[in-house]
Amino acid sequence: MPMAFQSHRGLAAALLVDNVDTDQIIPSREMKTVSRDGLGEGLFAGWRYTEPGGREPAPDFVLNRAGQAGTSVLISGTNFGCGSSREHAVWALMDYGIRAVIAKSFGEIFHGNCLRNGVLPIALPADEVDMLAREAGGAVFSIDLASQSLTTEAVPGWTGTFEIAPYPKRLLLEGLDPIGLTLKEAPQIEDFLDADRKARPWVYAAG
Repeated sequence: MPMAFQSHRGLAAALLVDNVDTDQIIPSREMKTVSRDGLGEGLFAGWRYTEPGGREPAPDFVLNRAGQAGTSVLISGTNFGCGSSREHAVWALMDYGIRAVIAKSFGEIFHGNCLRNGVLPIALPADEVDMLAREAGGAVFSIDLASQSLTTEAVPGWTGTFEIAPYPKRLLLEGLDPIGLTLKEAPQIEDFLDADRKARPWVYAAG
């Protein structure tokens, strides 16, 4: 089950690149499992390591820089998560420890995969993202999902607000995927089936 997201306080890294696709988030050669676990090592592997398949850290990549250990908030550009629909991209972010991505916009399927897997995608106006990448890369952010707001110690007095639909907001707050949310209504589903069996027994007759 996804990890519940109610509020989060964590270190941010600025990767202000447009059109970061899912193959850049996790290259296909790093997808060696169908599990959600163990994919963090392959996150951004093409940028994070000096050679394909290697594990020598590239010194200039933002997540490898001094002071970025424990990064859990990513700031990026337009259309983050575009490309293929691979859910492994979100699993890799989650396994690395990224709990929220702040971007100018998101790939549609990636955005949905985030919401179902416990990663909060936050879309902010382009000028705010540019300001945050400039002023708050490497700073700590506080994010509150209930009030749909975020602040950072690097920009005193600034409060960002973001939109999220009620249904995915509930999934994140309760740490559920759509199946888990449906199963919470199991007693009501059983009550309906009991009543329906009595009203329309022919529907349930063995075929």
